[in-house]
Amino acid sequence: MPLVDVRHLVKTYSRRPTPFHRPVAVRAVDDVSFTIDEGETFGLVGESGSGKTTTGRCMLRLIEPTSGEFLFRDRNVFGLTASKMREARRDMQMVFQDPYASLNPRMRAGAIVEEGLIIHRIGSAAERQDRVKELFEIVGLDAAQRSRYPHEFSGGQRQRIGLARALALKPSLLVADEPVSALDVSIQAQIINLFMDLQERLNLTLLFIAHDLRLVRHLCSRVAVMYRGRIVELGRTADVFRDPAHPYTRALLSAVPPAVGGVQGEGHGGPPVERIVFDASGTDLAAPLREVAPGHSAAIGSLGMGFHNGRSC
Repeated sequence: MPLVDVRHLVKTYSRRPTPFHRPVAVRAVDDVSFTIDEGETFGLVGESGSGKTTTGRCMLRLIEPTSGEFLFRDRNVFGLTASKMREARRDMQMVFQDPYASLNPRMRAGAIVEEGLIIHRIGSAAERQDRVKELFEIVGLDAAQRSRYPHEFSGGQRQRIGLARALALKPSLLVADEPVSALDVSIQAQIINLFMDLQERLNLTLLFIAHDLRLVRHLCSRVAVMYRGRIVELGRTADVFRDPAHPYTRALLSAVPPAVGGVQGEGHGGPPVERIVFDASGTDLAAPLREVAPGHSAAIGSLGMGFHNGRSC
């Protein structure tokens, strides 16, 4: 049985096109379903506005879903009372995208990491301090720096503080929302390697939300591709990268920068490809996921539907 089971998740917002129009319902997440096995690293990818961050926030009920289910250890998180949800959050934590905005600038780094332990009344004051020191060391920070404020750290160090905060309660599930997109390229590899190390050492189940396909290929065993709030392709990462079935996935992969000294397409491990522009008007966006190969599904009306040669698909 999977640790995470998201079923038919929907999140609808109401917006007015202009102040004079009636509110219009917009589905940011539209009937999203997937599972994650315990100890697995699962990637959720797509361009900005595809609904991937909203999906992660709905799962942890940082924003309330409109409908659907999220089963964690066979318990529906969306049906929990406020007190039960508070207990459940000990086992599910999030690392946010922006390390500059996600840390309270008025709190010292040690207090930020300790806050969750205080809220959940875990340990004595001395035991909490020992845990904070341990967490600083786990994420590669000097414990002597825990009295500093966030602005005294670099971006990469701030993200390590955010990771230490997320790990404080010893969660089983970690939702990482584009955790390196706000960092310099030189720092990104360090943070990704840290995630990989901690995932193995602590037996974490990781939902990795990203738009950078190179990171997903390096980190995730399976991947779901989102477009306009829907999952359009789902499967083992190697299979999706080697033989993408949906035209949107093909367009994303064609946009991966080439490897150093290479040609277009080598960045994702496949043969050189021409840059593809996705044309949504030629694709059935309401098509359900269907199996195109064992363990590999895509939202296409029939096998091969939506493929076009040349620069667009």
